[in-house]
Amino acid sequence: MIIKKFQGSTETEAIMLAKDNLGKDAIVMNIKTIKPKGLLKMFRKTMVEVTAAVDGTADRTEEKVSTSSININASIDEKLHPKSTSGQSTGDDDKDKELEDKLNSLAMLLEEQIENSKKEKKSENAYKNKKSDNIKEKNDNDKTSSVEKNHKIKSDNKDEDNEETQDGEIQGKESFKDKSINLIIEQLTNNEVSYKYANQIIDEIMHAGNIRTLDDMLACVYQKIILKLGQTNTISFEKNDNKPKIIFFMGPTGVGKTTTIAKLSSKLILEEKKKIAIFTSDTYRIAAVEQIKTYANILSIPIEVIYEAKDVDNVISKYKEYDYILVDTAGRSHKNPEQIDDLKTLYNVFKEYSILTYLVLSATTKYKDLQKITKLYDDITDCSLIFTKLDETDAIGNILNVKLDTGMALSYVSYGQNVPDDIEVMNPQIIAKQLLGGGDGYGSGR
Repeated sequence: MIIKKFQGSTETEAIMLAKDNLGKDAIVMNIKTIKPKGLLKMFRKTMVEVTAAVDGTADRTEEKVSTSSININASIDEKLHPKSTSGQSTGDDDKDKELEDKLNSLAMLLEEQIENSKKEKKSENAYKNKKSDNIKEKNDNDKTSSVEKNHKIKSDNKDEDNEETQDGEIQGKESFKDKSINLIIEQLTNNEVSYKYANQIIDEIMHAGNIRTLDDMLACVYQKIILKLGQTNTISFEKNDNKPKIIFFMGPTGVGKTTTIAKLSSKLILEEKKKIAIFTSDTYRIAAVEQIKTYANILSIPIEVIYEAKDVDNVISKYKEYDYILVDTAGRSHKNPEQIDDLKTLYNVFKEYSILTYLVLSATTKYKDLQKITKLYDDITDCSLIFTKLDETDAIGNILNVKLDTGMALSYVSYGQNVPDDIEVMNPQIIAKQLLGGGDGYGSGR
């Protein structure tokens, strides 16, 4: 497939340039408006950029596939990181405002609760003071009472009021702190963060001290979650690593490994200009090979089917000059030891090369199942985590749970079927905001 970009003063002009250059069979893949920037922007015209493509293997009619069924967008940065336009704020600003509104709402709730608590305490103290005044008046009318006795009663009542006021302030602060903690833990557990880890986060920030207000507490929880999520481990090799570099994908059935490979392949080709090939050993699932071949043909990527582990060395020898080989494996059930043994055998052949391994998991899987799955795959090798289907769930606490359970590095998140748009490097700040109720997170119009 040949992919090129063309610019014109109008959309029609840009499309005509694409058709003249690539031929009448050219497919328009993306159209965007490019606004002038810099000091001289007032003297420059707004341009329209068209990304177009033509199938370089059009004469191979048996393998030709329709690109209408797969949304391949060469302008990845424009969609993943849209620039702000007039009258619109950036996505990050919107999410920050959503988080601020959510935190303000939480703070207002707590302030309202503590204010009610103070009013109740004030009413109680007023009742006690009135009772004390009645006792004082009775003592004043008692002819047998002395001036010293009246003075003592006043002094005692005053000391009692001071003690009650101090006790009320202390109790109010403790009540405020407890309610703040409970609300934050409730927010985290509603997002399916394990209670053990939610409580652990609160304990750590409280032991650190310097928590005076709800804002302090929320800020500390936010930062603590980001630190616990840690740094991401994306596709990266040392310069001296031998070619080809192997990127090995494994995981349960139905989590989206094949679609994830297609998305990452597109990015490696379109953004980094890498030379890649795809190997697949998924000969079990019906139409699995045809699915990955469809993606490979559109991107003009060579594909090899691995039927037995012993074939790997001979096949790899054909791709010595390639940058990456992405290996798609069949989904394996954590309840089937024989299938896992087959996967180990295949992996052991590839590990002789420069290899990076990813475990692909669905964010919609139950935490209890994720614990079993990660334990089983961790026995095969050290791997990094890719979470898919974030668009199919509102609760993403399992990302934090699995990270803390396994210590595996997080890498990418996927949130839709569009290739290559709906995938990006996991951003700990976005995850932390969503866990605290700040915005809709991935897959919700970001």
